[in-house]
Amino acid sequence: MRTERTTRRPNNTSTIVRRKDGRYQGFLQVDGTRRAVYGTSEREVARKLEALKAQVIVLGSLPNPGSRTVGDTLDAWLAAARSQLRPRTIDEYAILCNRYIRPAIGAVRLTRLDPYHLQRLYADLQARGLARVPSAVHVALHRAFRLAVLWRWLPENPCDRVVRPAYNARRKDVWTEAQLRTFLGGIGDHWLGPLWTFLVGSGCRVSEAVALTWDDIDGESIRIGESIHRVGGEWVVGDPKTAAGVRSVTLPASALLALRRQRARQAEWRLSAGETWDSSGLVFTTSQGTPLHRATVAHALSKVCKRLSLPPLSPHGFRHLHASFLIARGLPIPAVSARLGHSRVSVTLDVYSHVVGGEDRRAADVIGAAMSNVAVA
Repeated sequence: MRTERTTRRPNNTSTIVRRKDGRYQGFLQVDGTRRAVYGTSEREVARKLEALKAQVIVLGSLPNPGSRTVGDTLDAWLAAARSQLRPRTIDEYAILCNRYIRPAIGAVRLTRLDPYHLQRLYADLQARGLARVPSAVHVALHRAFRLAVLWRWLPENPCDRVVRPAYNARRKDVWTEAQLRTFLGGIGDHWLGPLWTFLVGSGCRVSEAVALTWDDIDGESIRIGESIHRVGGEWVVGDPKTAAGVRSVTLPASALLALRRQRARQAEWRLSAGETWDSSGLVFTTSQGTPLHRATVAHALSKVCKRLSLPPLSPHGFRHLHASFLIARGLPIPAVSARLGHSRVSVTLDVYSHVVGGEDRRAADVIGAAMSNVAVA
């Protein structure tokens, strides 16, 4: 009786071949299961195979991405991140994924994904003139793939093997004192004038200001403990951006006067609205008592800036204006940081280093005065 012998490829063996399209493809076989990896060079494929072998040693088997795609990974990551990130942040990431990532590589299977896909995506976005988007896309993908590695869908994070797209935000100049006076003197009885004056005097984020209630006002101070955002067509109230965002801020006389004007105007709106008034207790609202949309504030501000021939300024620009004036006039950085609700003093220094740098002339004068009193040998 004749016995046939079957030849099996040895366990944990790998091979690398060059494809017709110029890329390289590697194979690793473990317990009869073969996994393919891809790369633009033989060295890259060899490194991926070594990473797979290392995971086999730890897991006892190959990572199992199955038929999962980049789109599946994004879905899983966004779902998992809902318990960690703020609703507005999740919404912004979802828009980023749907607009820029899914159309390009959403259908690519994880088993066939390589850094080349990502580098080409970044290049295409940069070619479209989307200066900030490539960097934001990289951050989103890196976080999504980090979860895929944790769940053993991927042996490594492909974003670690690409050249990260650079984005250097241009510093926006703030208004001068003269320009600020022109603005405050030119807004007259504008219905958003109290809000704009309050933003200048408090340094609050817009989301914090529009979440402020009359109960949060205590004499000359306000208690900031919430923010409000429009997410998915609904208003979502949440915590401030950081734990340090929960704070008390003392207001200047001009901001307190703006609050009194707002209370009087809101009383008139309430009478006109009657039963349709939204009794939310918010300080800054529409004429119906509903929360203010950021886009409404920005659009109105843009029109006023044009009318007064002032450089354009976003609502968030009032916060920069507030901080820049404080630092330029010598208020200690820790005090400015606490007033802004920054999580660390280093954040304040990073954002306003150009203002701090303006003190260099003053520093030279101070040290010069000290040195002039020292006899030179």
